[in-house]
Amino acid sequence: MSRTIAIEPVTRIEGHARITLQLNDEGRVDDARFHLTQFRGFEKFCEGRPYREMPALTARTCGICPVSHLLTSAKACDELLSVKIPPAAEKLRRVMNLAQLVQSHALSFFHLSSPDLLLGWDSDPARRNIFGVMTENPAMAKDGIRLRQIGQSIIEMLGGKKVHPNWAVPGGIAQPLSEETRDAMRKLLPEGLVIAKRTYAFYKKLIPQFAKEAETFGNFPTMFLSLVNAKGNLEHYDGWIRIKDAKGDIVEDMVPTDEYPRIIGEAVEPFSYMKFPYYKPHGYPRGIYRVGPLARLNNCNSCGTPFADVALAEFRTLQESQPVASSFHYHYARLVEIIYALESMDRLLRDPDIMATRIRARARSNRDEGIGIAEAPRGLLIHHYRIDDDGLMTWMNLIIATGHNNLAMNQGVKQVAQEYVDGSKLQEGMLNRVEAVIRCFDPCLSCASHAFGQMPIHVELRNAEGHLVDQLKRG
Repeated sequence: MSRTIAIEPVTRIEGHARITLQLNDEGRVDDARFHLTQFRGFEKFCEGRPYREMPALTARTCGICPVSHLLTSAKACDELLSVKIPPAAEKLRRVMNLAQLVQSHALSFFHLSSPDLLLGWDSDPARRNIFGVMTENPAMAKDGIRLRQIGQSIIEMLGGKKVHPNWAVPGGIAQPLSEETRDAMRKLLPEGLVIAKRTYAFYKKLIPQFAKEAETFGNFPTMFLSLVNAKGNLEHYDGWIRIKDAKGDIVEDMVPTDEYPRIIGEAVEPFSYMKFPYYKPHGYPRGIYRVGPLARLNNCNSCGTPFADVALAEFRTLQESQPVASSFHYHYARLVEIIYALESMDRLLRDPDIMATRIRARARSNRDEGIGIAEAPRGLLIHHYRIDDDGLMTWMNLIIATGHNNLAMNQGVKQVAQEYVDGSKLQEGMLNRVEAVIRCFDPCLSCASHAFGQMPIHVELRNAEGHLVDQLKRG
């Protein structure tokens, strides 16, 4: 008989989600869905607040990637002021954004995904975690902890805190860089680069073991969307939108970020509190695309730093002449981007102009609408604000990196489940592979919990013994 299998919670990701697999009479998977089960509602409770609060307030969306929201929100507020921030402020914002990339990618690769890669998909779940990695490969576990610490330390040196620094402000940043802080940050970078290169070399030797996973973990044709700079190179803080199709042909190029509503639409589904963005000209759901490190490396002409460009060339041999299509290779792409981020921070911190004391343009609000877009570790992040004459928020839309990947994640769990899950002889390792394709995308679900309209809701009231007393359902 047909039945439904629920994987709940999905483990080793940020936030709360479940996966449901619909099995047919033969025990094979007919359909699979990825459900975001938590609801946040930042767009609504920010209404009525002063826009100057938005960088610090929206950073509270998440404790994993608050820097991404801090900087993207500050960029939206820059537009509300109608100012161009001082060059030193932009360079320092870039440094913090790159440090965020290092710590987040390190967390994803070493802590969340390496247990599967090192210990195996079918290994004991009680051991399949960072503590198991410490036992299996202590040196790699230490490298992962140290690399993330380096990224977090740079964030703390700039912003005063590792998590939720109130540092980027409308018009620039809160304080200039001191020579002591600059020198302290620069001392960390060579060690970080050694760790990143060592991990990259290790992973290159490991990757041939996962040929089947590369074929089946979210491997299907989609478009890829990311920012690029004026030369078409890798970009994380500013730039223009580029979209390539599955064959590598450019569909949209050098699209100004304030024109994003022309190309990105948003749909909702009754089974998730996460929106489903799509490429408007192709419609929903045909307009499926992916964002994040895989998309950024597929889209850019080059990285623009020495070793990262070597690694990028090697990455592209995974699927020559076309974009790398397998979501399994998000892991590879993260390692390339960590190298790029460390090389780029060193280049920025060597620039004497970064020591300038002019770090903030001061103005009152001069527009009623502002859009900020940057690349978070997981992909394109959009903050879109509208304010009234008193500078109070009247409307907000957040399109989160993880949300952009929502269609691809749902298609990915279905592909993996149909390949590995056999309901007649169900094994834990089969279900772990279904979870693992989600971990390839490294979703940040607290950030992604945003939806329009009257979404379905199910509230249960239970007493101290856990018995159901009352419930409310909508939709």
